[in-house]
Amino acid sequence: MSEKLTDSHKYKLWKGKLEGNGLDIHRVDELYSRRNGKGEVLFSLLYTDATTPEGNKIPPICFLKGEVVSVLICFIDIESREKFLLLVQQRRICDGSMTFEHPAGMLDSESDAAAVAAREVFEETGIQVRKEQLVKVNDQPFYPSTGTSDEAMYMFYCELELTSEAIQSYHNQTQGLLSDHEYINTHVVPFAEGHKLITNVNGILLNYLYLKGVQDWDLLKQL
Repeated sequence: MSEKLTDSHKYKLWKGKLEGNGLDIHRVDELYSRRNGKGEVLFSLLYTDATTPEGNKIPPICFLKGEVVSVLICFIDIESREKFLLLVQQRRICDGSMTFEHPAGMLDSESDAAAVAAREVFEETGIQVRKEQLVKVNDQPFYPSTGTSDEAMYMFYCELELTSEAIQSYHNQTQGLLSDHEYINTHVVPFAEGHKLITNVNGILLNYLYLKGVQDWDLLKQL
């Protein structure tokens, strides 16, 4: 049985935040929703009639997606100490091109962002990491598209020291869940070179925040 939009965790979380920030919601129309195999809401396109505390109408279209995670996986060559990014390559609806991104995914109704992040890394890259190995970048979520979506992103990074052979073994592997229309190839590349391949602002930001967090100023200067 399909989950009603108004019963979904994502809808309640979004509506609660709007009301908590003083918006008066008059009506929400569900224009389109996509659900998973269990009938749970994955995302929705909504038309919202709402008034701000200042008495203004807020732009009405919202792409409801909820909380998401993004994880930077950095391989460090045990001998050379060179850093590599483990990226996922797939086509995206933004322009149809092949994109290079960090592993990412949606929390849905789960509350443990680190656990979801570790699972997404495995599903999209085949590499197993424990949630304790992930370093959280932001305690409060970042909003990549505040004007059109409620998407709230938690970012993590993880450093893994491996041999050169082990690092390269993760390159060009086929991954992803076909049921979610994921057709993913992994891509291992030197950090600075990988940074240039990323075109989404979330990935670019995460690279900078990681390098700042580990104080790798030399590599930061190369970007």
